[in-house]
Amino acid sequence: MNRITAAITAVGGYVPDFVLTNKLLESMVDTNDEWITSRTGIKERRILKEPGTGTSYLAIKAAQDLFKRGNIDPTDIDLVLVATTTPDLPVAATSVHVATQIGAINAFAYDLQAACSSFLYGMSTAAAYIESGRYKKILVIGADKMSSIIDYTDRATCIIFGDGAGAVLFEPNYEGLGLQDEYLRSDGIGREFLKIEAGGSIMPPTHETVDKRLHYVQQDGKTVFKYAVTGMADVSEKIMAKNNLTNNDVDWLIAHQANKRIIDATASRMELQEEKVLVNIEKYGNTTSGTLPLLLSDFEHKFKKGDNLIFAAFGGGFTWGSIYLKWAYDKK
Repeated sequence: MNRITAAITAVGGYVPDFVLTNKLLESMVDTNDEWITSRTGIKERRILKEPGTGTSYLAIKAAQDLFKRGNIDPTDIDLVLVATTTPDLPVAATSVHVATQIGAINAFAYDLQAACSSFLYGMSTAAAYIESGRYKKILVIGADKMSSIIDYTDRATCIIFGDGAGAVLFEPNYEGLGLQDEYLRSDGIGREFLKIEAGGSIMPPTHETVDKRLHYVQQDGKTVFKYAVTGMADVSEKIMAKNNLTNNDVDWLIAHQANKRIIDATASRMELQEEKVLVNIEKYGNTTSGTLPLLLSDFEHKFKKGDNLIFAAFGGGFTWGSIYLKWAYDKK
């Protein structure tokens, strides 16, 4: 029997209806459309406004979209992984609630957190399970309600992030398609440059931490940008070199949608033509764990069986990496 590889066989996505445009942000903080667009490439982002809803709502919607588009029976799912940095609750795993709500009654579930690299690491985890032969259908969802941890008086962060979710289904493949290789990295030097200071075990919530607005994302933008540009470009170049790929061999770059300049720098290092670089940051902003699967959801119609996809991401901590995957199906 041929070696088992882990292939993506279905995708789905979801973004909320409410659109937070750059023009609206101009009325909230001291910024403007030209400044935001020129520095980030973002024109608008989606915000989840429904009362009492969190990341699980986004994840459930993305999973349901996948089931519909792929004609998938949720009772066939063996494992549900939810990659997120904004879980519904601090203790109860968001993935468990999602699995129950989508009808994946035969699956076990757990959350995975590696900031903006969470979905990339989730792909690696799912592939290892599939390749082991132990499980056949693994649902990986990247979802974040970033608006729940963003300070909308801080123009350094509120212009960047949006809410959204994407989902993929991994299954065994015997044609040599699916995940081919990965190069994943991390470095604790990034701990202080992108964080939420309060709410964890070091600094539990108090009236003082709330008053000081310490439960929102804080970012040293220039430092994070510098590390992200270098990190994403380096790993993308390395994964190509490891697999003897030239720019002509790569069909699509699936890059984390944090900043258009970072995406462009990564593509430049890979010497990729612009038409091979998939971008939707202008519509959604940085949805953290949702960016990579939302790209797959939005551009599924472009992929052909056998296409070579290079994934790249960079997140707080720092975490970063690249995955080389061969696309396994033609969209019908």
